[in-house]
Amino acid sequence: MSHGQPKQPSGQPEQPGPTEPSIPPGRPVRPERSNGQWYPPEWPDRIRALAAGELTPVTPRRAATVMLLRDGAAGPDVHMLRRRTSMAFAGGAYAYPGGGVDPRDEHPVRWAGPARETWAARLGLYDPAQAQAVVCAAVRETYEEAGVLLAGEAPDTVVGDTTGEEWERDREALVARELSFADFLDRRGLVLRSDLLGAWARWITPEFEQRRYDTWFFVAALPAGQRTRNASTEADRTVWIRPADAAAGYDRGELTMMPPTISTLRALEPYGTAAEALAAADAQDLTPVLARARLEGEELVLSWPGHEEFTKIIPAGGER
Repeated sequence: MSHGQPKQPSGQPEQPGPTEPSIPPGRPVRPERSNGQWYPPEWPDRIRALAAGELTPVTPRRAATVMLLRDGAAGPDVHMLRRRTSMAFAGGAYAYPGGGVDPRDEHPVRWAGPARETWAARLGLYDPAQAQAVVCAAVRETYEEAGVLLAGEAPDTVVGDTTGEEWERDREALVARELSFADFLDRRGLVLRSDLLGAWARWITPEFEQRRYDTWFFVAALPAGQRTRNASTEADRTVWIRPADAAAGYDRGELTMMPPTISTLRALEPYGTAAEALAAADAQDLTPVLARARLEGEELVLSWPGHEEFTKIIPAGGER
């Protein structure tokens, strides 16, 4: 998942094919880690600094990410990318296409689906313009990073092909922030299909992190005729994989993921089709999940309320 940093095109459209049974690890697994939870080594010091009043939390930036689904032989597959190990934030971790809100995402756009006020209520935002910006960021970043566009020439249509030189020039201009998403839609006569998205979860980066994001997770089905590709220099590979298989790779310590990624993967496992998952989105709890850290003697206890599997106990000498 990107967060608004410049991205350049790379790679070709992925060819349709079967789900990969396994994917290589994002980076070497530490011997003491029993799963693939992303855990920066600087966190304990930053947590202690926050507890001592020596660290001022950074205001989180609004962001959106999309769990793009397509139906496979054994249920829906999800599109994931692996962040380059050189990335400062979550290097080597598997994530979904997404990134930070561009202020221009609030500009008036051609719109289809639930009203902005409806989206504001669903996303927990007071301002319909901010809700539009989050939805726009989800659609825009999916196009920028995966080449998939949730828009159509009419409120009940969706584009079937986003390949070709003209499309690529526009995508590059969006990535470089030379073109706003509203202007992109206008010049192509397209309507943003907000009804193709379902809001699934909301996670906020812990207060002790240097880079903080208030991220909404959405689910969407891959439109007919479109194909994903790795269009981001922030990722070194992409994959379509069953949520259960990706979760199993995480449990074995082979795949690195941040807590919200593995949590949403597990939540997708029960659904037999992409349509079923999209239909279930309205019932998902969007209460923000924010990690908490507390001191118990010399130990630090790091937890994500409602997600006990991610709890970390960090003694004075290091993690266990």
